[in-house]
Amino acid sequence: MVTNIYLVRHAHSIYTPDEIGRPLSPKGIKDAGKVKEILLDMDVTVIISSPYARAIQTVQGLHDELGCVFEIWDEFREREISKEPVEDFNEAMDMLWGNYDFSFEGGESNKAAQLRGIKGINKVLDKFEGENIVIGTHGNIMVLIMNYYDSNYDYNFWKQLKMPDIYKLSFENKIIKEISHVK
Repeated sequence: MVTNIYLVRHAHSIYTPDEIGRPLSPKGIKDAGKVKEILLDMDVTVIISSPYARAIQTVQGLHDELGCVFEIWDEFREREISKEPVEDFNEAMDMLWGNYDFSFEGGESNKAAQLRGIKGINKVLDKFEGENIVIGTHGNIMVLIMNYYDSNYDYNFWKQLKMPDIYKLSFENKIIKEISHVK
């Protein structure tokens, strides 16, 4: 039985220090409409989102159109980099991706975030096997999930992701068969 999971990196958002409530920008709202149009043809029956506003807003239009199951799962939230804001985001990413066990105080290592994301994927596969599922999520956790299955999805790959971006993970009997770019 084939299960398709569409990981959707959120569209462009307006920066605010409120990580959870940060909304989409006008460009992000427009791009979320494009996400909806692309995914309408994928026979989606379930939509799951990170609890962060920008992820929810990116997939909300698809839910409004389809009226299917919509759930919020913490497993797909963005990784916590640090308890306090980091001085240099790029340097922090270099350090985190350079050592999967490294974490800043109060933050998650790549390994911890990846395990959280994979726990979520396994939960999705158990609960919605045979369905086409959209997951509204974030760049770091999305790539860490894909990296679990294929090491080619790495830091350099993450750096070239778009906002939004869509990748399809196809599973057969809960075993990954293919990862492909949708948009």
